[in-house]
Amino acid sequence: MSSSPPQRQVAYKLLSLLLQYPDQQLLDARNQLGEVLAGLQRGALRDRLLRFWAWFSGTSALELQEHYVATFDLSRRTSLYLTFYSEGDTRRRGQALVRLKQLYRLARLPLEGPELPDYLPVLLEFCALTPPGLGERVLAEHRPGLELLRLALTEQKSPYRHLVDAVCSLLPRPTLAQLELVGRLVREGPPAERVGLEPFAPPEVMPSIQEAAR
Repeated sequence: MSSSPPQRQVAYKLLSLLLQYPDQQLLDARNQLGEVLAGLQRGALRDRLLRFWAWFSGTSALELQEHYVATFDLSRRTSLYLTFYSEGDTRRRGQALVRLKQLYRLARLPLEGPELPDYLPVLLEFCALTPPGLGERVLAEHRPGLELLRLALTEQKSPYRHLVDAVCSLLPRPTLAQLELVGRLVREGPPAERVGLEPFAPPEVMPSIQEAAR
C-alpha cells in the first residue's frame, strides 16, 4: 500500500463514513468531509474518492437516502455485511461474527453500536484505528465478499462502486483461491442451510471477475 500511515488512517475513516447511511449528521458534515478529501495526496485512491464525491456532494439529501436504501437495504447482492457472501445463512456465519468481535476486543476496540462486526464501515473503522497491516489483514480475509459487492455495484452503475474500488486499492491483490471462490459464489450463490437463495450474479458477469479485481 502506497499511502503513508496518516493518509491511510484518513482514507479508511473517510470510507467508513461515506459507506454509511447518509443521515442528517453525515449530510451536515459534507463541507468538512470535502475538505479532508481534498487534502489527500494525489493518486488513484484520491481519484476514486473524488468520482464518488462529485455525485455525493451535488445530490439532494432525499435522492442520496433513497439510493442508499435501494442499493444496500433492499438487495442481498449488495449487502455491506461481508460474512454473508462467504457464509450465507449458516451457523458458520455466527462463528465468523464471534471471531471478529474477539479480534476487536483483543485490539481494545470493542464493538459499539447496533451494527454487526462484519459491517463494512465497522471493518473500515477498525482499519483506521489499528496499526498499519493489522486491519488490512482482517479486511483482506473478506476479499471475496468485497469483490462480489464491487461486481454488483458496477453492474448497477452505482456511485458507491468507486468507494469499494478505493477499499480494494488499499489491499493486496486477491489470491487465485479467492478469485476462484468469487467465481463459484457468482454461479451458486452463498452457502445455505435452507434452500431458496439465488446466485449473486447472472452467468454473463463471470468473465469480468478478474478484470474487476485489478
